[in-house]
This record gives sequence, C-alpha cells and structure tokens, in this order.
Amino acid sequence: MTVDSPAEALLRSLGVTRPADIDLEAVAWSVGVKVRDAVLESCEARIIGYNDRAIITVQQGGDPRRRRFSIGHELGHWTHHRGRSSVCRSSEIGNPGSASQLERQADRFAADLLMPRYLFLPSLAAHHRPSFEAIDALASDYATSRLATALRCVDLAGWPVMLVCHGKGGRRWFKRSPNVPDHWFPREDLDASSPAFTVLFGDTERSRPQTIGADSWFDWRGAGSFRLTEQSVKAHGGEILTLLTLTDSGMLG
Repeated sequence: MTVDSPAEALLRSLGVTRPADIDLEAVAWSVGVKVRDAVLESCEARIIGYNDRAIITVQQGGDPRRRRFSIGHELGHWTHHRGRSSVCRSSEIGNPGSASQLERQADRFAADLLMPRYLFLPSLAAHHRPSFEAIDALASDYATSRLATALRCVDLAGWPVMLVCHGKGGRRWFKRSPNVPDHWFPREDLDASSPAFTVLFGDTERSRPQTIGADSWFDWRGAGSFRLTEQSVKAHGGEILTLLTLTDSGMLG
C-alpha cells in the first residue's frame, strides 16, 4: 500500500473525496495560513510566517489554475521549510528544470495537494492512451494547468512516456516516466522531419499523435530500429511540449 504524502494526508483529514472539494483557501486556513491577492513586483507568490500563522500573497489577476498551483507551492514551503520567508519567482514555481531542491520539494507538495493520488489514479484509469486530449480533460477536472497535469501523468500513469520541452534555441528540459530507461535521452535540437518541428516553427497549435522513427528523437545506438508516437502542443513563451510514447516494448528492455 502506498503511504499518503503530507499533502494527501491533509486532504483526507479534511474529508476531501472529490477534485471539486479541493478548496485551496480553506485548506490553507486549516493549517493557519491566510491567502490574499496583491500586485507583486518581482515575484509570483510569497509566504511570510511567524510561529504557527502565515500569509501567502499571490500575484493579482493571474491565471486561476496557475494561482492554485502557486498557493499549493507556498503551502509546501510552509509544511517543509517553516521558519523561512519564501519569495518565489514565476520561473521557480512548477518548473521541472529548477535546480533548487527546496523549490522542487514545494512543487511536489503542490502536485500532491492539487492532484492527490487517491483521487487522481482512478481518474487516470478512464484514459487508456497517453495524449494531450487526455491530459487536458484531467486538467479540467482538477483545475490545474496542462503542464502540471502532464507532469503528474508522467509520474503516476504508468504510461511509458517522456515529456519534452523545446524552445527555438533547443531543448529546455525533459521528464521520463519511471518505466522508461535512463539511456533514452532526447536530442538537443528537433529533427526537421518531426511533426514537433512544425508546431514549434509554424502556425500549428497542436499536432495529432503520429508514429515516427525513434532516431528522430534519440541518438542512442539502435534507435533507428524502433518506432514511437509523438504529439506536440504550443506552450507559453514560444515553447512547445511534446509527449513521446514508447510504443515499442523493445525500448523498455
């Protein structure tokens, strides 16, 4: 049996049994934290606490789903790093490429709080194949961003997938599911024959899932003998997200 994380245990203690029950302000209040919105000049969110009370301030007028993750992130700091004031820039919240262990720990808390395993895994079971359509449906159910939901799916779904982010200057970051071997390391630049190339440099907002040679994505010896499925969508800041599904069992050996 999987042991609940601190965030999941908190939700259970509050009687949360549906995604719609995850009221971040109420959850925060239950642990002595008040949430307010304000115009912030140099950060997206911050938490300031004393003893067993704290105030989370979140950037006013931002995307509601992003706001929820920011609150969850700051509650992660309150849970794990109490005694420190935390000021978090946009690049530090929900960024898989963050080098800071503290920020990654706060992100994990936020993911557990917004998409707890005891609710998210049954929701995942309704989607048999990895795709951005499935990810967007889950994001709607849990009021989370596409990126946060995609990362949660990579961690929990059991799909043999990799999520890769590219900008026009090359690969920004990537994340493998636990069942994808470490030697599959995506190339720095996109192959011009890849549908992802058209999404990044063209007007296409989203590609459909398509089968392509694995050597379009990996330089690893023998990659050309395998096929995989890729699908890409445009993201913020001129970047794209690509979901790679390793459909060939030989890639998982």
